[in-house]
Amino acid sequence: MILVGRPEDIPLGEAVRLEAGIAAEVPIAVFNVDGEFLAIDDTCTHQDASLADGWLEGCTVECPLHAACFDLRTGMPSGPPAKKPVRTHEVLVVEGLVYVRVVEEAPVETAA
Repeated sequence: MILVGRPEDIPLGEAVRLEAGIAAEVPIAVFNVDGEFLAIDDTCTHQDASLADGWLEGCTVECPLHAACFDLRTGMPSGPPAKKPVRTHEVLVVEGLVYVRVVEEAPVETAA
């Protein structure tokens, strides 16, 4: 598991970016959605942009580059320009600390 920090380190409606490294091969974004922590691969599948820098509305993040939107619970895009989902990861809060458990398998794509 990857230590993210304390819950108060991720303000409501904000995200933090975990850089790629030993624990994760790609950057991961962790979002605080009304006190629920959700994690996805941080890079938009349409074009290389950090989703942690995007705009959060409910459980949806909008990419800051071309406005592709992704559901933080499923990783699925809501429509063009992104067609491929982002991978989601399990988030745990244990003894006052937020952790991400990286999910290895790729998300299931739906027919376009």
